[in-house]
Amino acid sequence: MDKENAACNFRDERLKKRFRLLLEQFWTNIGQTIPFACQDWANTKAAYRFFANDKVSEQDILGGHFQATGERFADSDGPILILQDTTTFSYQREHPERIGFTGKSGTRKVDGRNRPLTQCGILMHSSLAITTEGVPLGLAAIKFWTRRKFKGCNALKKKINPTRVPIEEKESYRWLENLKQSTALFGDPQRCVHIGDRESDIYELFCTAQDVGTHFLVRTCVDRLAGDGAHTVADEMEEVRLKGLHRVQTSDQKGNVVDVVLEIRYRRVKVRPPIGKQSRYPALSLTVIHARERGAPANRKPIEWKLITDLSVTSRREAIEKLDWYALRWKIETFHKILKSGCRAEESRLRTADRLANLISVFCIISWRLFWLTMINRTCPDAKPTVALTNVEIELLNCLVKDSKRARKLPPLSRYLEKIAQLGGYLARANDSPPGNIVMWRGMRRLADMQFGFNLASERYG
Repeated sequence: MDKENAACNFRDERLKKRFRLLLEQFWTNIGQTIPFACQDWANTKAAYRFFANDKVSEQDILGGHFQATGERFADSDGPILILQDTTTFSYQREHPERIGFTGKSGTRKVDGRNRPLTQCGILMHSSLAITTEGVPLGLAAIKFWTRRKFKGCNALKKKINPTRVPIEEKESYRWLENLKQSTALFGDPQRCVHIGDRESDIYELFCTAQDVGTHFLVRTCVDRLAGDGAHTVADEMEEVRLKGLHRVQTSDQKGNVVDVVLEIRYRRVKVRPPIGKQSRYPALSLTVIHARERGAPANRKPIEWKLITDLSVTSRREAIEKLDWYALRWKIETFHKILKSGCRAEESRLRTADRLANLISVFCIISWRLFWLTMINRTCPDAKPTVALTNVEIELLNCLVKDSKRARKLPPLSRYLEKIAQLGGYLARANDSPPGNIVMWRGMRRLADMQFGFNLASERYG
């Protein structure tokens, strides 16, 4: 974890020392409250002052982690996927206006009528860099914000035409900001592929990617004008013949694994900007990929993906590669789950949005580390254990978890990470799938507790 804070640049050296201590305390007490992690009133009070300090921001806290992510990017090979997504952190407060609002959630009766409830909380838009094998390299950009009032998109549309509002004045501008920030961080835009769900289907995003020389792969929800402008992308794709089939596995409503056959079509299309933006943005030559499940399943909606990218696709193999890349977008959902379930970011009692953003920024580093441990076990099991663990942790694991005959045959790194998972409840049976994030964070908590006891005993008895 030292690498994630070495390059942090706080205005005061004392703030940097406090941040290092807090990161260590939260790492050894994953998912615990601030008082529990800090153990005494002096450290707890210092932590509260740190999160409330006007000289501390999320960029200060994550600056070292961003630089470490850039170093891991430079050490890696091939294309790197930059996953973008937004998540909401919800809170219950007596004075919700001190934090702000995120949207509508449920209803309550007021004067005999059902009134929508405004949800208190903050929003976070993050960019997570991963390899094409799914190993998270770290965060490349982040943005926090909240709303002083929330009217909803439909209410706003009654007053303004959203297509006439410059992108810089919209919340969706965060997609462009993160794209620019992460591309600048890595300094090699040609290796970056920015991936987003249907919310990122923004024409300005396509143009921005072209301007900075990077790539994008987006699930589209807008049937844009194409060709000469007299027809749409959907019209052109209806004329495309079947280019191939792709067999994938998915789960039904009961959790059973089922085989699905996808029909693949792709074409290079001249895509035009919306009518109201044609004077500001040029037409672009983009690749459209459609993948639709063959046949109609009885108990669920058929799988259908419509992707748009600036990357060239000239064969079935390249089309499947892009589909596999987009399927990795769920990795950022997993990262957000670790933030909320593992670090329990929504259980904090801090009272303002700025303090919560600072706390969540610390949790982001911890969540990435947990996620990295889970995925490095699956992709690089032959690595040395010291890549992920200290010598003290390795010695403790040797004492705490006895090796079975099966465990002795495991690759070096996988052997020790599985020991951690066993501390968290992983059974390590022959046919079990690799340990997941939940057992890993439980195991890391137990290992940290035992390491604390070991250090205490060493100090007392020598």
